[in-house]
Amino acid sequence: MYIGEVSKISVTDARGRLPELIDRARTEAVFLERRGKLEAVVLSPEQYERMMDALEEVEDVAAFDEAMAEEGDSIPWAQVKADLGWT
Repeated sequence: MYIGEVSKISVTDARGRLPELIDRARTEAVFLERRGKLEAVVLSPEQYERMMDALEEVEDVAAFDEAMAEEGDSIPWAQVKADLGWT
């Protein structure tokens, strides 16, 4: 998933520019560096939510693939519906 533009700024510089960084995070990810090492990312709530939704989708697909790979007897759909009281 591509989240758009990316900015990097040192933690030291970010301290004095937090309102600006929050505004910038509405349209791009802002990476905070300390001593040249990435330490954190500032994202808008919307970008964060999209990323979490995408992660959940990937986890669901992985769980489905794992379940499909399990060996054992299959349960007919009619039996599942009956067991759940859907019939």
